[in-house]
Amino acid sequence: MEHLTFKVEQFEGPLDLLLYLVSKNKMNIYDIEIVSLIDQYVAVVHGFSPEEMDAASEFIEMAAKLVQMKSYFLLPKSEEAERVKEELTGLLIEYSLCKKVAGQLREMAEGVYSAVREPMEVEPDCTYRLRHSPSVLEQAYNALQGRNLRRAAPKQETFEPLTAAPFVSVGSRIVHVLRGLLTGKVHRLRQLFSKGESRSQTVATFLAVLELVRAGRIEIESDSSLQVKR
Repeated sequence: MEHLTFKVEQFEGPLDLLLYLVSKNKMNIYDIEIVSLIDQYVAVVHGFSPEEMDAASEFIEMAAKLVQMKSYFLLPKSEEAERVKEELTGLLIEYSLCKKVAGQLREMAEGVYSAVREPMEVEPDCTYRLRHSPSVLEQAYNALQGRNLRRAAPKQETFEPLTAAPFVSVGSRIVHVLRGLLTGKVHRLRQLFSKGESRSQTVATFLAVLELVRAGRIEIESDSSLQVKR
């Protein structure tokens, strides 16, 4: 293999070096001799001087990947080897196309004169021109100070519907349900509930029905009719 002398700055990255080796060895980019390319790339990386190691970190990382890739090629009929070969070939093809387009753009830009002036200095205007009501300004001031306005204490009337609600026990509603069924006043489930009842009565009645069904005292038919089990 021909000895290469170069500086890291001559290549824009590890793919640029790989593409250079492909071109120098006159390889078909669509059918690259991967093992030969890996050996040359690793030999080039080994030629780095200690001063170039910091700048060549990306090249060394690619060399490690190529060595791992070479280990796949040593295995007989390795599917992983074919996969990494296709992946590397695809990367080189994409990089080659990008480099070609970049060259065309560079040629198009040659000879084009462009003049750029320094940005104009603009004096900042710190005048605040919006207008707000005093209450909004007070809220903003308190927010900046890390204080929130205390909310007004809730009135007693707010809690009266909760504290003054009558207590309805499930046991009393069990007696109510059984009495309605035994006297023949209640035949269907919906007859146990009415819009005029309080929420506590409705919930207690519902729990009473569940308890009676669980205990096997009543049975709910498919048509919502209730049957008492003797």
